[in-house]
Formats: sequence, structure tokens, C-alpha cells
Amino acid sequence: MNDNRSLIIIKVSKWMAPFIFLYGLYVVLYGHLSPGGGFPGGVIIAASFILILLARGRRAALKKLPYGVAKELDAIGALMFLTVAMLGFIFSGLFFANFLQQYLPGETRRWFNAGTIVINNIAIGIKVCGAIFVILFFLSVLRISGEGGIDFRSIERK
Repeated sequence: MNDNRSLIIIKVSKWMAPFIFLYGLYVVLYGHLSPGGGFPGGVIIAASFILILLARGRRAALKKLPYGVAKELDAIGALMFLTVAMLGFIFSGLFFANFLQQYLPGETRRWFNAGTIVINNIAIGIKVCGAIFVILFFLSVLRISGEGGIDFRSIERK
């Protein structure tokens, strides 16, 4: 642990990160019923890991969300989003058609009433969380050398 880190910041981040993560999940899962959705929920979930990165360092952040897993989440979210779009084309003849709602209509203002919108929110949340964590983690590892060039050291060793 770096001596420059405040014990208060470390302890508060340990307490706050799980609550931020849970709030992000809520925003993703209930975004079709209230303000929110996949993008803001994904950003909030990524913020819980970024809080760990900033408060406790790279090693602690990598224990919670390894760099390789974050890259895979980014790809999995995009693949899920594309799969839902293609399934809409297969079942309804329209790209991104809400085919689940056509076959299984539900009551309004209920969690399962939105068809593929919930699945799209989850896919976008996964993609955004993975991408934002990868970008900010990479920026934390990136170092500017004294000659003005960029020194790309191995991310996995940090």
C-alpha cells in the first residue's frame, strides 16, 4: 500500500463501492420503468471499480475486476446487443424488433413487460462498464516518459 493514501479514503471506498455497484445494477435493470438504462447504469457500475482504482490502487482494482475480464465484458456486451438485434430480424423481419413483447405481452409498469428492452439494457450496461473500466485503467497505467513519448508497459504486471 502506498503511504500517501489516506486511511479514511481507503475505508470509505471499501464501504461505498458495493453500494455504488448495487445502485448501478438497479439503474440497468429498472431503466425501462424509470429514468436510467444500460448506459448510465454501466457508468455507475464502472464508477464503483474506478473508486477502488483511485482509492486503493491498481492491484486492489484488479482483484475486483481483472483487466482481461473487463475486456471480455466489453466484447460480450457488444455481442449480446448484436444478438438481440439479429433475433429481432429473424423472428419479426425487422432489425432490432421487440420480438419478445410481440409473443409475450405483459402488464404495463411491470418488470417483464418490456420484452427485449431489458436485455438490451443489460447488454449495454455490461459493454459500457467493461469499456469505461478498461479505458480508465489503461490511462492509469499509461506513463509519459521524460522524452515526451509514451511508455507502454505491460498492463498485467502492474
